[in-house]
Amino acid sequence: MLSCLALACSPRKNGNTALLARQALDACAAAGCATEYLHLAGFNYQPCQACEGCNTTGRCVLKDDAGMLYEKILSADRIILAAPVYSMGICAQAKTFIDRAQQFWAMKYLLKRSVISDQNRLARRGIFISCAGSTLPGVFDGARQVANYFFKMLEIELLASLCFDGVDHQGEILNHTTAMTRATEYGRLLGESTKMP
Repeated sequence: MLSCLALACSPRKNGNTALLARQALDACAAAGCATEYLHLAGFNYQPCQACEGCNTTGRCVLKDDAGMLYEKILSADRIILAAPVYSMGICAQAKTFIDRAQQFWAMKYLLKRSVISDQNRLARRGIFISCAGSTLPGVFDGARQVANYFFKMLEIELLASLCFDGVDHQGEILNHTTAMTRATEYGRLLGESTKMP
């Protein structure tokens, strides 16, 4: 059975991106995946210290919840990263956590090792979900770049970035039919993606 992990990065427990993540995760479960949902704000992790400790081991030297969270991400077959845009960039909770993926950059580009040691493992896939209150042009550009980096460092194929602007108030996304439908469609696709060419 495939496993899918949803990482909800909004500081709001039931924020709009979190609701979309749950919608996608439910669809993934309906397609046959074992699922887990994590609210990132409930964990304790520090920013990257730029100490270069990971340059020799490919693993972060800081001892906090990020280590356990990344182990869950490494063991999952499917990943849903859900994070809102604040001030034209991905929210601080997500950015702080993603900066800790520097360890995988070190593993790939300094140590020349694959992040996923089992080369017979099925290709890992994921989706990025984001909402923004603003409707300014380019509001998701920065968040998409950070999300792309996250998926690339973890050797996960990014199937889609589902980004919806003009969504601000908590729960407002529930009335956004297109967003809910697309989250369902891509959640199901994650669960069924072993059938993809």
